[in-house]
Amino acid sequence: MTQQLKIGKHIVRYPLIQGGMGARISAGRLAGHIARCGGVGLVAAAGIALNSGLYDGKNFFQAEIEAFKAELRKAYEIAPDGIIGVNVMVALSDYAPLVKAAIEGGAKVIVCGAGLPMGLPELTADHPDVALVPIVSSLRAAQLIVRKWQKAYHRLPDAVVVEDPDTAGGHLGEKMENIGIGEYDQYATIRSIKAFFRDECGADVPVIAAGGIWDRADVEHALAEGADGVQMASRFVCTEECDAEDGFKQFYIDCTKEDIGLLMSPAGLPGRAILKNIDNIRQYDLDHHTTCRMGCLKKCSYKESGERFCIVTALDRAQRGDVDTGLVFCGTNAWKADRITTVQAIFDELFGDIPGK
Repeated sequence: MTQQLKIGKHIVRYPLIQGGMGARISAGRLAGHIARCGGVGLVAAAGIALNSGLYDGKNFFQAEIEAFKAELRKAYEIAPDGIIGVNVMVALSDYAPLVKAAIEGGAKVIVCGAGLPMGLPELTADHPDVALVPIVSSLRAAQLIVRKWQKAYHRLPDAVVVEDPDTAGGHLGEKMENIGIGEYDQYATIRSIKAFFRDECGADVPVIAAGGIWDRADVEHALAEGADGVQMASRFVCTEECDAEDGFKQFYIDCTKEDIGLLMSPAGLPGRAILKNIDNIRQYDLDHHTTCRMGCLKKCSYKESGERFCIVTALDRAQRGDVDTGLVFCGTNAWKADRITTVQAIFDELFGDIPGK
């Protein structure tokens, strides 16, 4: 198994990026421990202000910036020399300020999904050592990003994450009607993107497989199929180091395969979550007469018309342990969680016999 992963100027000991999980599921503690164990740890930007002690009900955007930097500091206290980065959704209203805050906070890698980060190099122009990693689900999306970046900024992505909408958790970059119909081939997509970089750009850019990666066999399969590394999120939820409350983790342990399904997010994207409490999520907003207080998304059906539910507060409730009315995002493998473990134990399972460990 390939031991290292090179993303821009950063050498990662093991070919693993921890997926970003918003509303403080992957905050400083989880990201720091992933980095300490030899992967890329990511602090997710979305909703980071909530449950931070910095949000007073009125200062959401300023609190987002302060909380984001605070979690990066926390991660670096755990792994001073680790490869620590961020996940910033393009769909966020404060996308650009959060990218700049990530740089100020010392992020070494910026991963962007939930939209195409066409202008990301401009936001990071003064910090060329920060690795830029878009998330895509198709060759076409990768081509659009690369051609814009080459023409406008004369640079390529430092890596690309290819997310499988049939298996990944959270927001998905595919139309609802195209998910789960058996037509998507993640590894064909990965190989085609690698060939595009090689043939049209004359570059060997790492391409990372995301979605459906749970155990050592999954990692080895991904690498054998042409991926340079894997991104894993759901597997790290049921760890002591995950930033979610115990009730959130127990919801994973208690769920079945049949509990996991798709919903339409107010962000206008499909999402994968544990759905057994789905009726209660919308009902909470109705019962409490909630309105959009934060405007966290550029486009949001709840903000615009009151349709569906307030997603960031639903995610926040779940993170605090209220899984009766909170939204619990997950990948298709979440039902496999059967106990609370540690980040180190997972790394030992995935990479334990690599020489030099």
